[in-house]
Amino acid sequence: MADSPAYFEATHPYRRLAYRYTPPLQDFPTVVYLSGFRADMRGEKVLFLESLCQEKGIGFLVFDYFGHGQSSGQFEEGTISQWLDDSLQIIDRITQGAVILVGSSMGGWLAHLVTLRRPSRIVSLLGIAPAPDFTEDLLWQKFTQSQQDELMNQGWTLVPTEHNPNGWTITKKLIEDGRKHLLLGNPIAVTIPIRLIHGLKDMTVPASSSHQLAALVTSQDVTLTLVKSGEHRLSQEEDKRVLWGLLQELVASYLLTKEG
Repeated sequence: MADSPAYFEATHPYRRLAYRYTPPLQDFPTVVYLSGFRADMRGEKVLFLESLCQEKGIGFLVFDYFGHGQSSGQFEEGTISQWLDDSLQIIDRITQGAVILVGSSMGGWLAHLVTLRRPSRIVSLLGIAPAPDFTEDLLWQKFTQSQQDELMNQGWTLVPTEHNPNGWTITKKLIEDGRKHLLLGNPIAVTIPIRLIHGLKDMTVPASSSHQLAALVTSQDVTLTLVKSGEHRLSQEEDKRVLWGLLQELVASYLLTKEG
């Protein structure tokens, strides 16, 4: 399953995006999984949810953004605008009918941006440790003065992380482009059912970001689940069971609305 992706050719600019897609049975919606920053479609949560959706007849689409995983391009050339366009093009071209977005970390930010641009297609949203505005709030604002100067003068800086002590390259283009898509300063006109889940031991994205999202979206059908022992990845078995429960709730809500 994870070793043999199909490829989608996106345009403007051209790139080749790796994806896996299982169409839905009967009247079920399609779950579209939007991965996190530097993550790919081979992650534990992806495979877990994909397998269960396939068992139940729920459609499932997951893909690698430009510069990620098995897709074309260099990560350092990517931006929020680029990855948002990847998401929109592949949803438009590969799926039909109702879509439930599942967005992890950066994917949670992209999920809200996609919903704002495709309100007729997206019926509900599950955010897993969502990271809206992270390029500004968790990168630029946290940089030292020397990192900010380096990024502005040479166009990039290295940021060590727990996952890569050698550092990830963060570009000036990524930071400046991210400012075009900031969400947390104003009400967010997303009215669909939303489920957010965040670990209280998340050292990468603070749970306060989910609190802000829950407060700012205009939807009245919003819940936030806080996992006391949960870290950023939320990949423990008990975490994944909670994720599946929330996703089942959204699927059931959609089917009930459709029947009504």
